[in-house]
Amino acid sequence: MSLSTGDNLPDGSHRDHGWRYLPDGQPRGYIQPHALEELWLHTGTACNLACPFCLEGSKPGDNRLQRITLADARPYIDAAVRLNVRQFSFTGGEPFIVKSMVDILRYAQQQRPCMVLTNGTLPVLRRLKQIQTLRQQPHPVAFRISIDYPDAQRHEQGRGPGTFNQAWQGMQQLHRLGFKVSLARQMDDGEDSQAVDAGFRAWFRHYQIPEDTTIVAFPDFALPGSIRAVPQITEDCMTRYHDDNSRRQFMCANSKMLIKKAGRMRVYACTLVDDDEDYDQGSELAASLLEKVMLKHHRCYSCFAYGASCSER
Repeated sequence: MSLSTGDNLPDGSHRDHGWRYLPDGQPRGYIQPHALEELWLHTGTACNLACPFCLEGSKPGDNRLQRITLADARPYIDAAVRLNVRQFSFTGGEPFIVKSMVDILRYAQQQRPCMVLTNGTLPVLRRLKQIQTLRQQPHPVAFRISIDYPDAQRHEQGRGPGTFNQAWQGMQQLHRLGFKVSLARQMDDGEDSQAVDAGFRAWFRHYQIPEDTTIVAFPDFALPGSIRAVPQITEDCMTRYHDDNSRRQFMCANSKMLIKKAGRMRVYACTLVDDDEDYDQGSELAASLLEKVMLKHHRCYSCFAYGASCSER
């Protein structure tokens, strides 16, 4: 990957000098996308839960990002296939409160494998018969269920009474229907990760889910609009601490996310930066692949330092 300070920003007229440079004038570090391997579709920030730590600020009735429809998703799914996408992934909010979610998945599965991030609670349990029909599609769909801690009381402090058992039931039922499942959990500073994962694997045994089920741990990304004090990432950082291969592993090097805002579908650079309009890359997937992604957002530092990724590919 060639690192230069050129301002090749086809749709970036809204961005100021701080997009490309740090306050001290140093060129900001960036990623140049090389492919569209995974397309994420944000189904909207409405959710049946109101978790106080949600990185999207999702809650019942929330409309910061609007719910998508099949008509919204179809042209982008088609465009992504023309760009040789390998997978479609869906996040929210809670995807299964979107009425057309099963129809969207069915259309996407005609083209490529899919993954859905879900809290696994009542919206999933109530739609299991519809979800079961997705087993008949040409490509598989997998489900990643959010269960924050292997302790019911601690989990329900954030997600509400009854949600621990509901989420495990959702995972169990999806597994029994033949779908691949995985688990997303919270990560504590200084934790004993092996011990935490062992606690989850005991619950896997209890609910008759394979003990080797994938567990993905995420740090606290803070609420949307937060400005956390993290080290600045310079262009020099990206050549001193990363090589071409590691830069290509950043999510923004090989994926995009679609959101619906003010009635329009927009392409964003990553699943973690939809609270910053500097990462709005327009409405065309192909054009977005030409844009450098400046590592300005505080969540970019997690990717730089820890290799954080929302993907399971």
